Amino acid sequence: MSELIGKLNQLLADLSILYRKLQNYHWNIQGKEFFVLHSKLEEYYDGVNEEIDQIAEQILMLDGQPLGRMKDYLDIGKIKEASNERIHAADVVNSVLEDFGYCKEALKAIKEKADEENVYEVSSMADSMIAEYSKAIWMLKQSR
Repeated sequence: MSELIGKLNQLLADLSILYRKLQNYHWNIQGKEFFVLHSKLEEYYDGVNEEIDQIAEQILMLDGQPLGRMKDYLDIGKIKEASNERIHAADVVNSVLEDFGYCKEALKAIKEKADEENVYEVSSMADSMIAEYSKAIWMLKQSR
């Protein structure tokens, strides 16, 4: 169970960084796709915020302790922060695609471990999130 909690905490850290990154992009995006992506980024970071809460609650239900400090997230996070600069829409799309792809793969590993340990609630949560990331990845690829 501790390996599953570790994987969940890793994703919690990565999603916490991704949340700030998406919000940063929302503020700093520029280019002709601004209006569409500005709104879409807000939708994405709102969704990530909900996922953060779901994952933290799953960790608690497994008698684990969710990470809660930015320092912890930055120490173990595999998703990197975005700089505080204006960024072109195409670069935003590429960055978000990469990060969403990483999250999808992390969720697949979580699902696999949850299935091994018969933790069906986590497996079900991962299934739902994998489906959402798959759709978002497809949509972003179509916008290139």
